[in-house]
Amino acid sequence: MLFTDDTDAALQAAVALVNSTDEPGDPLGSLEDLSAFLTAWSYTGRHDAGAEELASLRRLRPALRELLLAERDEAAEIVNHMLARARALPQLQRHDQWDWHLHAVEPDRPLDERVIVETAMAMVDVIRANEMTRLDRCAADDCDDVVLDLSRNRSRRYCSTTCGNREAVAAYRARQKA
Repeated sequence: MLFTDDTDAALQAAVALVNSTDEPGDPLGSLEDLSAFLTAWSYTGRHDAGAEELASLRRLRPALRELLLAERDEAAEIVNHMLARARALPQLQRHDQWDWHLHAVEPDRPLDERVIVETAMAMVDVIRANEMTRLDRCAADDCDDVVLDLSRNRSRRYCSTTCGNREAVAAYRARQKA
């Protein structure tokens, strides 16, 4: 295991949020989608379930994308800024299915603040382990999504099987044409 379970989960949730889109079919297009997102990624604490909460979470996409794709030193600066702005105070917590792990803001703080802090705390582990290469852009020509590679052999290049399959088919057709 490269990172702790809570770090893996926070990174995966951040990548899912960043890779969601404002286009039709947005996985965060409705309040029901927001509830499903929070359940899927095990976010606990305050959930207002209102349009402003959904909008505030969607507004996080560019900042999280910048953090996830930053170089190590820049990522450290971004993390420090995010944690200071949220007045984060890391503490060990245990709840639900999770054993001892870190929370750095109270569960009654707004959702967007909790997402920022949880992502920043996960990135602390990535930065300290010098594993920034685990985060990259999708290798597909027509995709700019973020890839989180938690594989042992560091082989993940595509954000999804859809992009990987599309690139494999394109390469096959190019070989057949030649």
